[in-house]
Amino acid sequence: MLAASTTRLKVDVSPLVARIALRNPPLNVIDVPMMREAQQTLTEIEARSDVSVIVLEGDARAFSAGVDIKAHVPEQVHEMLTSFHAVIRALVASRKVTIAAVKGACLGGGAELAAVCDMVYTARDATWGFPEIKLGCYPPVAAVALPALVGQKRASELILTGRSISGDEAVAIGLANRSARSEDLDEIVQETVEELCQLSPTALAHAKKAIYAWDAVHFDKGLARAEKIYFEELISTADAREGIMAFLEKRPPKWTGK
Repeated sequence: MLAASTTRLKVDVSPLVARIALRNPPLNVIDVPMMREAQQTLTEIEARSDVSVIVLEGDARAFSAGVDIKAHVPEQVHEMLTSFHAVIRALVASRKVTIAAVKGACLGGGAELAAVCDMVYTARDATWGFPEIKLGCYPPVAAVALPALVGQKRASELILTGRSISGDEAVAIGLANRSARSEDLDEIVQETVEELCQLSPTALAHAKKAIYAWDAVHFDKGLARAEKIYFEELISTADAREGIMAFLEKRPPKWTGK
Protein backbone atom coordinates (compact mmCIF):
# COMPACT_ATOMS: atom_id res chain seq x y z
CA MET A 1 0.00 0.00 0.00
CA LEU A 2 1.16 3.50 -0.76
CA ALA A 3 1.40 5.91 2.13
CA ALA A 4 -1.98 7.42 2.90
CA SER A 5 -0.41 10.27 4.89
CA THR A 6 0.98 12.12 1.88
CA THR A 7 -0.08 15.74 2.00
CA ARG A 8 2.11 17.20 -0.73
CA LEU A 9 1.79 14.43 -3.31
CA LYS A 10 -1.15 12.91 -5.12
CA VAL A 11 -0.36 9.29 -5.92
CA ASP A 12 -2.45 7.18 -8.28
CA VAL A 13 -1.54 3.61 -9.17
CA SER A 14 -3.23 1.77 -12.03
CA PRO A 15 -2.07 -1.42 -13.78
CA LEU A 16 1.62 -0.94 -14.66
CA VAL A 17 1.62 2.85 -14.09
CA ALA A 18 2.16 5.01 -11.00
CA ARG A 19 1.43 8.74 -11.27
CA ILE A 20 2.99 11.06 -8.72
CA ALA A 21 1.67 14.63 -8.84
CA LEU A 22 3.38 17.36 -6.83
CA ARG A 23 0.76 19.26 -4.83
CA ASN A 24 2.10 22.18 -2.83
CA PRO A 25 0.28 25.28 -4.14
CA PRO A 26 0.79 27.72 -5.61
CA LEU A 27 4.04 26.67 -7.32
CA ASN A 28 4.73 23.16 -5.99
CA VAL A 29 7.77 24.30 -4.05
CA ILE A 30 9.70 21.26 -2.81
CA ASP A 31 10.01 21.50 0.97
CA VAL A 32 11.47 18.88 3.33
CA PRO A 33 8.07 17.27 4.09
CA MET A 34 7.51 16.79 0.33
CA MET A 35 10.99 15.29 0.00
CA ARG A 36 10.27 12.77 2.75
CA GLU A 37 6.93 11.85 1.21
CA ALA A 38 8.51 11.48 -2.22
CA GLN A 39 11.27 9.22 -0.92
CA GLN A 40 8.78 7.01 0.92
CA THR A 41 6.45 6.87 -2.08
CA LEU A 42 9.26 5.97 -4.50
CA THR A 43 10.48 3.24 -2.13
CA GLU A 44 7.00 1.73 -1.97
CA ILE A 45 6.49 1.93 -5.74
CA GLU A 46 9.90 0.38 -6.38
CA ALA A 47 8.84 -2.69 -4.39
CA ARG A 48 5.74 -3.25 -6.53
CA SER A 49 6.03 -5.78 -9.35
CA ASP A 50 2.79 -4.49 -10.89
CA VAL A 51 4.32 -1.10 -11.77
CA SER A 52 6.80 -0.57 -14.58
CA VAL A 53 6.29 3.15 -15.36
CA ILE A 54 6.34 6.19 -13.08
CA VAL A 55 4.94 9.52 -14.33
CA LEU A 56 6.00 12.59 -12.36
CA GLU A 57 3.97 15.77 -12.88
CA GLY A 58 2.89 19.05 -11.35
CA ASP A 59 -0.08 21.11 -12.46
CA ALA A 60 -0.84 23.67 -15.16
CA ARG A 61 0.90 26.49 -13.30
CA ALA A 62 4.06 24.70 -12.26
CA PHE A 63 5.84 21.39 -12.38
CA SER A 64 7.84 22.87 -9.51
CA ALA A 65 9.41 26.26 -8.93
CA GLY A 66 12.20 24.57 -6.98
CA VAL A 67 13.34 23.73 -3.48
CA ASP A 68 12.08 25.86 -0.58
CA ILE A 69 14.42 28.88 -0.34
CA LYS A 70 13.94 29.06 3.45
CA ALA A 71 15.59 25.64 3.72
CA HIS A 72 18.78 26.96 2.11
CA VAL A 73 19.94 28.83 5.22
CA PRO A 74 23.10 27.30 6.74
CA GLU A 75 21.21 25.89 9.73
CA GLN A 76 18.89 23.82 7.52
CA VAL A 77 20.77 23.29 4.28
CA HIS A 78 22.39 19.98 5.22
CA GLU A 79 19.06 18.31 6.04
CA MET A 80 17.44 19.88 2.96
CA LEU A 81 20.12 18.83 0.49
CA THR A 82 20.50 15.35 1.97
CA SER A 83 16.74 14.78 1.83
CA PHE A 84 16.40 16.15 -1.69
CA HIS A 85 19.31 14.15 -3.03
CA ALA A 86 17.83 11.00 -1.50
CA VAL A 87 14.84 11.56 -3.80
CA ILE A 88 17.12 12.20 -6.77
CA ARG A 89 19.12 9.06 -6.04
CA ALA A 90 15.91 7.02 -5.72
CA LEU A 91 14.77 8.22 -9.16
CA VAL A 92 18.16 7.56 -10.73
CA ALA A 93 18.38 4.07 -9.21
CA SER A 94 14.78 3.11 -10.00
CA ARG A 95 14.21 0.07 -12.21
CA LYS A 96 10.96 1.63 -13.39
CA VAL A 97 10.84 3.85 -16.48
CA THR A 98 10.44 7.41 -15.22
CA ILE A 99 8.67 10.13 -17.21
CA ALA A 100 8.43 13.82 -16.31
CA ALA A 101 5.47 15.80 -17.68
CA VAL A 102 6.34 19.48 -17.38
CA LYS A 103 3.99 22.44 -17.53
CA GLY A 104 4.56 25.96 -16.24
CA ALA A 105 7.51 26.74 -13.99
CA CYS A 106 10.25 24.11 -13.85
CA LEU A 107 13.07 25.74 -11.94
CA GLY A 108 15.98 24.84 -9.70
CA GLY A 109 15.33 21.62 -7.83
CA GLY A 110 12.16 21.12 -9.87
CA ALA A 111 14.19 21.17 -13.07
CA GLU A 112 16.72 18.80 -11.50
CA LEU A 113 13.90 16.42 -10.57
CA ALA A 114 12.59 16.43 -14.14
CA ALA A 115 16.04 16.21 -15.72
CA VAL A 116 16.97 12.94 -14.01
CA CYS A 117 13.85 11.18 -15.32
CA ASP A 118 14.37 8.81 -18.26
CA MET A 119 12.07 10.76 -20.56
CA VAL A 120 10.86 14.36 -20.36
CA TYR A 121 7.86 15.86 -22.15
CA THR A 122 7.36 19.58 -21.77
CA ALA A 123 4.85 22.26 -22.63
CA ARG A 124 6.29 24.60 -25.24
CA ASP A 125 5.70 27.61 -23.00
CA ALA A 126 7.09 25.98 -19.84
CA THR A 127 9.85 27.93 -18.10
CA TRP A 128 13.00 25.94 -17.38
CA GLY A 129 15.99 27.24 -15.45
CA PHE A 130 18.56 26.78 -12.72
CA PRO A 131 18.56 30.19 -10.97
CA GLU A 132 20.50 29.15 -7.85
CA ILE A 133 23.55 31.22 -8.85
CA LYS A 134 21.45 34.36 -8.34
CA LEU A 135 21.09 33.35 -4.69
CA GLY A 136 24.81 32.82 -4.23
CA CYS A 137 24.45 29.03 -4.57
CA TYR A 138 24.66 26.38 -7.28
CA PRO A 139 22.53 23.32 -8.18
CA PRO A 140 24.60 20.21 -7.30
CA VAL A 141 22.48 17.72 -9.28
CA ALA A 142 22.47 19.91 -12.37
CA ALA A 143 26.22 20.50 -12.04
CA VAL A 144 26.73 16.75 -12.32
CA ALA A 145 23.91 15.66 -14.66
CA LEU A 146 23.53 18.56 -17.11
CA PRO A 147 26.86 18.24 -18.97
CA ALA A 148 25.95 14.68 -20.00
CA LEU A 149 22.50 15.79 -21.12
CA VAL A 150 23.16 19.04 -22.96
CA GLY A 151 26.95 19.31 -23.26
CA GLN A 152 29.38 21.16 -21.03
CA LYS A 153 29.10 24.57 -22.72
CA ARG A 154 25.32 24.70 -22.53
CA ALA A 155 25.36 23.33 -18.99
CA SER A 156 27.85 26.01 -17.97
CA GLU A 157 25.72 28.75 -19.49
CA LEU A 158 22.55 27.59 -17.76
CA ILE A 159 24.19 27.12 -14.35
CA LEU A 160 26.54 30.12 -14.37
CA THR A 161 24.01 32.67 -15.67
CA GLY A 162 20.86 31.22 -14.13
CA ARG A 163 18.89 32.29 -17.19
CA SER A 164 15.58 30.70 -18.09
CA ILE A 165 14.66 28.88 -21.30
CA SER A 166 11.39 27.73 -22.85
CA GLY A 167 10.19 24.17 -23.24
CA ASP A 168 11.00 24.38 -26.95
CA GLU A 169 14.58 25.37 -26.17
CA ALA A 170 14.84 22.61 -23.56
CA VAL A 171 14.04 20.13 -26.35
CA ALA A 172 16.46 21.81 -28.77
CA ILE A 173 19.41 21.41 -26.37
CA GLY A 174 18.52 17.86 -25.25
CA LEU A 175 17.07 18.59 -21.82
CA ALA A 176 13.67 17.23 -22.88
CA ASN A 177 12.42 14.75 -25.48
CA ARG A 178 9.43 16.53 -27.00
CA SER A 179 7.47 19.73 -26.57
CA ALA A 180 3.81 20.41 -27.28
CA ARG A 181 1.06 22.85 -26.45
CA SER A 182 0.21 22.59 -22.80
CA GLU A 183 -3.29 21.33 -23.57
CA ASP A 184 -1.87 18.53 -25.75
CA LEU A 185 0.87 17.38 -23.39
CA ASP A 186 -1.13 14.84 -21.39
CA GLU A 187 -2.14 13.02 -24.56
CA ILE A 188 1.46 12.80 -25.75
CA VAL A 189 2.62 11.47 -22.39
CA GLN A 190 -0.19 8.93 -22.39
CA GLU A 191 0.83 7.68 -25.84
CA THR A 192 4.33 6.93 -24.56
CA VAL A 193 2.94 5.32 -21.39
CA GLU A 194 0.75 3.03 -23.49
CA GLU A 195 3.73 2.08 -25.68
CA LEU A 196 5.78 1.18 -22.60
CA CYS A 197 2.93 -0.83 -21.09
CA GLN A 198 3.00 -3.14 -24.11
CA LEU A 199 6.60 -4.10 -23.35
CA SER A 200 8.21 -6.50 -20.89
CA PRO A 201 8.77 -4.82 -17.51
CA THR A 202 11.81 -7.04 -16.99
CA ALA A 203 13.31 -6.11 -20.35
CA LEU A 204 12.68 -2.41 -19.69
CA ALA A 205 14.38 -2.62 -16.30
CA HIS A 206 17.46 -4.37 -17.67
CA ALA A 207 17.66 -2.09 -20.70
CA LYS A 208 17.53 0.95 -18.42
CA LYS A 209 20.26 -0.51 -16.22
CA ALA A 210 22.45 -1.04 -19.29
CA ILE A 211 21.82 2.48 -20.65
CA TYR A 212 23.01 4.06 -17.41
CA ALA A 213 25.70 1.52 -16.51
CA TRP A 214 28.53 3.92 -17.32
CA ASP A 215 26.88 7.22 -16.34
CA ALA A 216 25.75 5.84 -12.97
CA VAL A 217 29.34 5.50 -11.80
CA HIS A 218 30.13 9.10 -12.67
CA PHE A 219 26.85 10.43 -11.28
CA ASP A 220 27.36 8.81 -7.87
CA LYS A 221 30.91 10.09 -7.53
CA GLY A 222 30.11 13.48 -9.05
CA LEU A 223 27.14 14.17 -6.79
CA ALA A 224 29.12 13.18 -3.70
CA ARG A 225 31.85 15.62 -4.76
CA ALA A 226 29.33 18.39 -5.55
CA GLU A 227 27.75 17.91 -2.11
CA LYS A 228 31.15 18.08 -0.42
CA ILE A 229 31.97 21.40 -2.12
CA TYR A 230 28.53 22.76 -1.21
CA PHE A 231 28.67 21.75 2.46
CA GLU A 232 32.35 22.34 3.21
CA GLU A 233 33.16 25.34 1.03
CA LEU A 234 30.19 27.24 -0.42
CA ILE A 235 27.76 27.38 2.48
CA SER A 236 30.28 28.97 4.87
CA THR A 237 30.81 31.96 2.55
CA ALA A 238 29.33 35.38 3.23
CA ASP A 239 27.88 35.57 -0.28
CA ALA A 240 25.94 32.30 0.12
CA ARG A 241 24.23 33.62 3.26
CA GLU A 242 23.70 37.04 1.70
CA GLY A 243 22.05 35.62 -1.41
CA ILE A 244 19.50 33.64 0.58
CA MET A 245 18.79 36.43 3.07
CA ALA A 246 18.41 39.01 0.29
CA PHE A 247 15.83 36.80 -1.42
CA LEU A 248 13.91 36.22 1.80
CA GLU A 249 14.04 39.94 2.64
CA LYS A 250 13.00 40.85 -0.95
CA ARG A 251 16.01 43.07 -1.64
CA PRO A 252 18.91 43.02 -4.10
CA PRO A 253 21.93 41.08 -2.79
CA LYS A 254 25.12 42.91 -1.90
CA TRP A 255 27.97 40.62 -2.95
CA THR A 256 31.33 40.93 -1.24
CA GLY A 257 33.13 38.07 -3.00
CA LYS A 258 33.78 36.45 0.35
